Amino acid sequence: MIVAGVDGCRTGWVVCRRDADGSLDISVVKTFAEACEGLSILAVDMPIGLTDTPRPGRACEGEARALMPGKASSVFPTPCRPALACTTHAEANAASRKLGLGLNQQTFHLFPKMREIDALLRSSARLRRIVYEAHPELAFTRMNGGKPVLSKKRKPEGFAERHKLLAGHGFKWKPEPLAGAARDDVLDAMAVCRTAALITEGKAARLGPARKRDRHGLPMNIWY
Repeated sequence: MIVAGVDGCRTGWVVCRRDADGSLDISVVKTFAEACEGLSILAVDMPIGLTDTPRPGRACEGEARALMPGKASSVFPTPCRPALACTTHAEANAASRKLGLGLNQQTFHLFPKMREIDALLRSSARLRRIVYEAHPELAFTRMNGGKPVLSKKRKPEGFAERHKLLAGHGFKWKPEPLAGAARDDVLDAMAVCRTAALITEGKAARLGPARKRDRHGLPMNIWY
């Protein structure tokens, strides 16, 4: 059984695959469809399931923030579906604001990847069975005994702390350059790969109501 964790990066997606024997394969692919090939379970650090209005937001996001005091800002607010259809930040912000809440630039930069996943899952029943939404900082919180890792992952001490946590939970990686991705992207992919492994083992925790779906039947849950 092969599981994977996936995180967005500047050239596409970082994929951390874990075989049944625990060996890891880390690579960069251009499309999310490529990342899904040959997997039993995939956990991805990207929203799945979108509300029709910005308020109220997804329950799973509020629950995630509550579990990470001091790190709650790492859970970005997910755009509503009408905003996701917009092609400029000005349009998306206006559309979201009209429905109750504006949209920041940081979230807008994730729109292409959100749309890519959304289109794939809406068109494939098979992928809907294997793709789960996860969050790396929640994964690190769990690895850290329920305490959020407050150091910044792009700083040497933050990178080292997370790298050590992963190694302590069976995800060892010798840091080395990976074309098209930053080192912290790799850490995030590894973290949510552990979540994928926990899902296959029946040990993962779910945030948000089990049966909560958006208008296209996509789940609104975060796993860790």
